[in-house]
Amino acid sequence: MRYLICGDIHGNLPALEIMLLKEKNNYDQFICHGDVINYGPWSDDCVKLLNTIKDPILLKGNHEHYFLNGFYDGTNEIAKTFFEYCYSRFSQFELINKYGDSFQIGNYKIQHTILNKSIFIDTKIETIDQDYIIGHSHQQFTRFIGDKRIINTGSVGQNRTFINCIEYIIYDDTKNYIRLSNQIYDHHIIINKLKSESYPEICIDYYKNKNISK
Repeated sequence: MRYLICGDIHGNLPALEIMLLKEKNNYDQFICHGDVINYGPWSDDCVKLLNTIKDPILLKGNHEHYFLNGFYDGTNEIAKTFFEYCYSRFSQFELINKYGDSFQIGNYKIQHTILNKSIFIDTKIETIDQDYIIGHSHQQFTRFIGDKRIINTGSVGQNRTFINCIEYIIYDDTKNYIRLSNQIYDHHIIINKLKSESYPEICIDYYKNKNISK
């Protein structure tokens, strides 16, 4: 079976739609490992769209937990501002409350992250208990810790290396083949929407000041 596995959409409906259109004939099962919401101006729309996919596997990320708990427990001022703005406009609590925590495919456990931290390609980790497919750090990579593998799908809607790059993976478990996929899109769509929705300037600048891939 072929799986489209992604996460960290963060309310970016255009990026989500572009990915789904490109891969519409290339997967049998859709899996999202969380952070569908917050930051971008289309959190409700992204949740609703994922709910129209046939038999999706939808998992919670930290931002689903923030919204369900009703507060952001971090100290980052930008993240706090985004949360306060987006939370008050969100309505799809019933749907995200149904999201799971993890999903197993063969040797791979899929969940938002491991060790309760952002895992980058160079993050020091002594050992892990099995193979994982994760997100959370918004950095796409594959690496080994001993004989165990970590695959990070990257971010669909808020890539922190190049803000205009959509990242996800296609996993074929019959062939044991993983394709790290990416696609460039016009990120000005989200910036213009943030402006039209009167997002705080600190939020708009967050997207405007990120690097882009040319």
